[in-house]
Amino acid sequence: MRDTVITIGETAPDFELPASLGQSPLKLSSLRGQKVVLAFYVLDFTGT
Repeated sequence: MRDTVITIGETAPDFELPASLGQSPLKLSSLRGQKVVLAFYVLDFTGT
């Protein structure tokens, strides 16, 4: 994966995340054509 920042409107690289409740993993490419918001929170919910 590259080390640069993704800007608004730019295509994000494809990735896969584990799902909850026994569902199949979620792959970003499976949402193609839909609006997606990615939010990353550093150290959120870490208990520190």
